[in-house]
Amino acid sequence: MQVDRSCVVSSAWCTWLLLLFSTLSTTVNGVGGTHQSIPPSVVKLWASAFGGEMKSISAKYSGSQLLQKKYKEFERAVRVEEIDGLRLVKRLAENMEEMFHKKAQAMKRLVEAAEEAHLQHREDPNLQYEYFNAVLINEVDEEGNSVELGGEFILQPNDHFNNLSVNLSLSVVQVPTNMYNKDSAIVNGVYWSEALNKVFVDNFERDPSLIWQYFGSAKGFFRQYPGIKWKPDEHGVIAFDCRNRKWYIQAATSPKDVVILVDVSGSMKGLRLTIARQTVSSILDTLGDDDFFNIIAYNEELHYVEPCLNGTLVQADITNKDHFREHLDKLFAQGIGMLDIALTEAFNLLSDFNETGRGSECSQAIMLVTDGAVDTYDAIFAKYNWPERKVRIFPYLIGRESAFADNLKWMACANKGYFTQISTLADVQENVMEYLHVLSRPKVIDLEHDTVWTEAYIDSTLEDGQGPVLMTTVAMPVFSTKNETRNRGILLGVVGTDVPVSELLKTIPKYKLGIHGYAFAITNNGYILTHPDLRPLYGDGKKRRKPNYSSVDLSEVEWEDKDDTLRNAMVNRKTGTFSMEVKKSVDKGRRVLVLHNDYYYTDIKGTPFSLGVALSRGHGKFFFRGNVTVEEGLHDLEHPDVALADEWTYCNTDEHPEHRYLSQIEAIKLYLSGHEPHLKCDKELVQEVLFDAVVTAPLEAYWTSLVLNKSENSDKGVEIAYLGTRTGLSRINLFVVPDELTNQDFLTAEDKEGVFNADHFPLWYKRAAEQVPGTFVYSLPFNIGSENKSVVLASTAIQLLDERKSPIAAAVGIQMKLEFFQKKFWTASRQCAALDGKCSISCDDENINCYLIDNNGFVLVAEDYTLTGKFFGEAEGAVMSKLLQMGSFKRFLVEFNLYSWWYSDLTTKAQRIGRSMQVPCDTEYPAFVSERTIKENTGNIDCDGCIKSFVIQQIPSSNLFMVVVDNKCDCSMFEPITMDPIEIMY
Repeated sequence: MQVDRSCVVSSAWCTWLLLLFSTLSTTVNGVGGTHQSIPPSVVKLWASAFGGEMKSISAKYSGSQLLQKKYKEFERAVRVEEIDGLRLVKRLAENMEEMFHKKAQAMKRLVEAAEEAHLQHREDPNLQYEYFNAVLINEVDEEGNSVELGGEFILQPNDHFNNLSVNLSLSVVQVPTNMYNKDSAIVNGVYWSEALNKVFVDNFERDPSLIWQYFGSAKGFFRQYPGIKWKPDEHGVIAFDCRNRKWYIQAATSPKDVVILVDVSGSMKGLRLTIARQTVSSILDTLGDDDFFNIIAYNEELHYVEPCLNGTLVQADITNKDHFREHLDKLFAQGIGMLDIALTEAFNLLSDFNETGRGSECSQAIMLVTDGAVDTYDAIFAKYNWPERKVRIFPYLIGRESAFADNLKWMACANKGYFTQISTLADVQENVMEYLHVLSRPKVIDLEHDTVWTEAYIDSTLEDGQGPVLMTTVAMPVFSTKNETRNRGILLGVVGTDVPVSELLKTIPKYKLGIHGYAFAITNNGYILTHPDLRPLYGDGKKRRKPNYSSVDLSEVEWEDKDDTLRNAMVNRKTGTFSMEVKKSVDKGRRVLVLHNDYYYTDIKGTPFSLGVALSRGHGKFFFRGNVTVEEGLHDLEHPDVALADEWTYCNTDEHPEHRYLSQIEAIKLYLSGHEPHLKCDKELVQEVLFDAVVTAPLEAYWTSLVLNKSENSDKGVEIAYLGTRTGLSRINLFVVPDELTNQDFLTAEDKEGVFNADHFPLWYKRAAEQVPGTFVYSLPFNIGSENKSVVLASTAIQLLDERKSPIAAAVGIQMKLEFFQKKFWTASRQCAALDGKCSISCDDENINCYLIDNNGFVLVAEDYTLTGKFFGEAEGAVMSKLLQMGSFKRFLVEFNLYSWWYSDLTTKAQRIGRSMQVPCDTEYPAFVSERTIKENTGNIDCDGCIKSFVIQQIPSSNLFMVVVDNKCDCSMFEPITMDPIEIMY
């Protein structure tokens, strides 16, 4: 009768009972020895019961089997293609080249208009002209009258400029606070540059994707379109000086090698040394990533400011410049200044560095910061610099005394440089700028209108709800073309426009790159312009800029390329391929995906950029095309549960203002109607999304039938069913009313890793794609809120074909309550095959601990609820250590990545000092992955003579494992295994 009662549940259980009965009455010896007290067959029974139950629930509510069947029905109507990576990257590079060319042409029109306006203008020292000052517009005095240089200036919110209030007809002029805004030179420059207003407007009409356009004058003023009001800081100051910006410096000068000599003799004590430090710091501000430099302090001896870098020059990136600035504070004045020794060292340093083939080939300079020179040192110049005079000398005389000014002026004039005297701290910035005009003369005389592009930087004025926006700038120099000044080489300024990096991403069809694939671009210095792992803001809502976000080298995110093979090929603008195994961190760094990537790269002509595409092997190398009628597709695309990826470009709705208010689905309908010839859409993507809409449409009726069946899901354990396809189409069905959802953020814009983005598929989709077809991946969503442990996600991938080369067509899944999921686990773990009803062990036993962990070692179920979401090694260090030793789990070390947002709180210790230096430590993060081939294991651990046994068993059709541990022994001598970062000392 006992047997009959235990078989009432189902005939399947009877089969299990008969198979297991004969084995359960004997002691089972584990792999680790003869002390095994936990019968593996019982654990296997529990695992099978739970796995069968969960697969049944997950498949039923997600509709995975129905969807797989529907794609099968269309199998003959689709064509599978292998992606030609080289062809793809070349085509993407051509698209980007076309986009960049449009921006450069807009700048060329501004240059021509500016040079013509200046040519026609006659300088008038007495010119009075009222212009719109960016700070003073719409300001009134106490009597209600407009202030001088203010006046009424119409401003209206504009969605293209992130709803900032702007004027699309006029530009405004900003003048730094430390300059007189009615200075004659500024008023004349503002007057003739008014001619740019017409060109600004015309450019915007020709290319509505343009954002800020501007002219930065060599005199210091900044003309910006569209007009916008500027607000000073709390001290009433606007420190912005366009001549300090990278785009200005790069456009105005050629790449240069600079040695800065700082006098630290006794006469430089006090204020003079303070001014000298500020002067050197301001010089550093004018150097960009294409420049190389070093700083040498001198008295009777030479003192390299950074002793580790004596005898060479370093790249003037942000990290190196900040590092040298820190060392400036350590300078102190004493002794006698021996300038001859310093000049000799500087000339030798520049000569030796030039012979290495690095640095500038045409522009070298020595910056001399001193309070005087007792000699002209013409013998040194004759030996090292004459007659070619390749090295320009720029003396900065510190202090009010001018007793030694003549010697320094002679040095400047005899070596094609420029002499400047700096008396106060307020004089520093304006006087330092003068050397740029001298270095720009060769370009001006030769009329070299080079187009320059900056690396990525942040524009905090255009916050898009996700934080400040990453930009690159295209800029061109403006020269005086007047006959009387042409030989003097006068730089008038620089024009520029900003290009959001998000606009580059719009030219990249994410659906062509596969689930794990991505595109990235770098500059000629190896710095990243765009890459999915470049996250310049701290996470958790802290809108703070990460240090050195604009000088992130490709080798710091593609860190597995130890020999820089990929980086160097792209820096040298080659076209080719490269392959390597990569470990991609996901889920806020808690998990790792091990992939094999094939890289394809080429240069973007007309720019300093190179483009790369990474495709993961396997399903990531294949694409398929389906075909349905437009009528069918549109009918199913308009279902209320259908959504398209927000950041994917099905149709370009930004190009023409009348399209900006269209949703992507509305734009597709308009495009297919044929009534809007100006609307540009990705024809291939539109066709494929229509196909996916038709194939997935039956799921809506299927889910609805489950909702209407009151007997189903009575305890409301399953809350959401969701679907995503390779074209960014998604469908969502709620089994409970929205207010009853345990996790309100899942599949919303707040859930950044859970939705389709411009550069990645949802996390649940990526993880499902790496599971064995037909099985589900279960997880706790770490990335939502603080630590959301109240729901479990179950997802599975839908393959198009039953073969290895099949592309992934879609992924489906469900969200269920954690409580519901855990209850199913505890119910399954109470199953018993004993005929007398007395089970040999139970998870309810005091001396047994039962856990459910996933393939990355995170706890989903434990008797101690506080362990939910924790790493298993923290709870059972001894067992995790044994599992690693036996090979059931593998431990990976993922190298520290400063620029991925998920480790924002740990970044301070791991900043690199440029590619030419290494800080004393680096950081690696451990990640754990189960070995797929090992489905079950047993082990014994000797804890001071007490034997602790355990059994691990994979849950069928899942990424989960049941771990049953004997807790009678005290194994506290084994340290917990954590996921804390590991500092590596060199």
